[in-house]
Amino acid sequence: MTDIVFMFEVHQPYRISREFRDKLGELIAREGRVTPEALEDIYFDNNLNRFVFERAARRCYLPANEVILNEIDRYRYENRKFKVSYSISGVFLEQAEKWMPEVIDSFKRLVDTGMVEFLDQTYYHSLASVFSEGEFIEQVREHRRIIKDLFGVEPTAVENTEFIYNNRVAHIFAQLGYRVVFTEGVERVLGWRSPNYVYKARGSDIRVLMRNYRLSDDIGFRFAARWWEEYPLTADKYSAWLAHTPGDVINLCMDYETFGEHFPAETGIFEFLRWLPGEILKWEHLNFATPTEAAERNPVRDEIDVPEHMTISWADLERDLTAWLMNNMQWNAFSKVVKLEKPIKILGDKGFLRLWRLLMISDHLYYMNTKGGGPGDVHTYFSPYGTALEAYVVFSDVFSDLESRVFKSFEEDYGMRSKWIWARNVPQSKVFVFYRGWDQPLGWKASNMDELLWCIERAPIESIEFHHSNNHFVKWVREVVGDNILADRLSKVSGLNGEELRKEIIKTLVGRRDEIFSS
Repeated sequence: MTDIVFMFEVHQPYRISREFRDKLGELIAREGRVTPEALEDIYFDNNLNRFVFERAARRCYLPANEVILNEIDRYRYENRKFKVSYSISGVFLEQAEKWMPEVIDSFKRLVDTGMVEFLDQTYYHSLASVFSEGEFIEQVREHRRIIKDLFGVEPTAVENTEFIYNNRVAHIFAQLGYRVVFTEGVERVLGWRSPNYVYKARGSDIRVLMRNYRLSDDIGFRFAARWWEEYPLTADKYSAWLAHTPGDVINLCMDYETFGEHFPAETGIFEFLRWLPGEILKWEHLNFATPTEAAERNPVRDEIDVPEHMTISWADLERDLTAWLMNNMQWNAFSKVVKLEKPIKILGDKGFLRLWRLLMISDHLYYMNTKGGGPGDVHTYFSPYGTALEAYVVFSDVFSDLESRVFKSFEEDYGMRSKWIWARNVPQSKVFVFYRGWDQPLGWKASNMDELLWCIERAPIESIEFHHSNNHFVKWVREVVGDNILADRLSKVSGLNGEELRKEIIKTLVGRRDEIFSS
């Protein structure tokens, strides 16, 4: 038997408002103050977001769910049943709850059949895995909570945003308890092997399902393409292709908006979806399965090795990170997001944290892409902006406003300012460089207080003695970091050497840190 796994990606972003400055001015004139909660309605164009969501719901989510529900019911009492799976972003579910709760209800009816598996992903459909393991884990856990709250299920299968994958991502998912992870069947990873088998991740036991992108894209991109030599694509033709494809499991993964939104109903896409289960089940050796079922009842054939420098995704022809991180605009915007993580989390304001995460949605970077050809056409199709430059300018304007408000909060609160002083990275030209003695660099550097503490805990004792005796720690803390209280305390450490000196310096640093962060 060959298992057929259908997995549908369901996501809608929050698009940023072009009228942000005008709306901000109106709010200040009306209320005099701006809260993070009020900023959310200013930063994002929720009139547009609601319009797009409601249109996609009418064209895709509701009718496609109805077709799939009917086909599940049709084969409910047969030996071989129709099964599908979904990966739905948290921000999609938020919009559904706000604007069309009937979409949530329709997905609940699908879950109630027992023939549907939900996957986890990052709540904000973000690139968190690329820059912050902690933030990545927080977003996956937040997604797990909303799936449990809304649908009463706890997923055992998972995918990262847009199938972004490497060994580290797989290891994190395994640590979180997932049994199955989806990614793209990329030739540079597979080599001579086929995506139509179950693999395991390098360095962990999590099982890996790989998308058959050719068969998936026959539906997702080429279904209504009149230039295609296989046009028109019919259910019996497609099922025959599946039947003659060797392998243990064929993973067909695509955007759910394929049905009714990207290809309108008049193209025949819903009739294709309606007839496809029956045509597939005419073949005795084909069987529908959920991802976890397919991964656990088929043998692991080999190991998939994807180092971080080879990170893959399902985006564009390159199937890497260049859909989001290719040009200077994208890298600049991404760097802004990365740099704000530490101050946002130190500040501890849930409203600012949510705004930062909403601005982390991967679509914002996607709209800034400047590729040409087919991938460029796809980026343009999804973008609400006229150009990639406009997308960058709109994003930068809003993100700069968030940055300024975060740092103003530190300036206005002495306790917060102390926390920021401790945690912030100093300019590269002012990092603390460790030496054993004059003209004997150790090769260790500290760009913030946590790194200084880490180095002092581990550096050779002659380095600690050298820097302390010359007041280097005191000067750096006072003149570069800006913590005069800590500098005064360090200057009073005297009469010690060797490990006793190290212990006293560490005690002084840890005491100041605890004092700052417990307030």
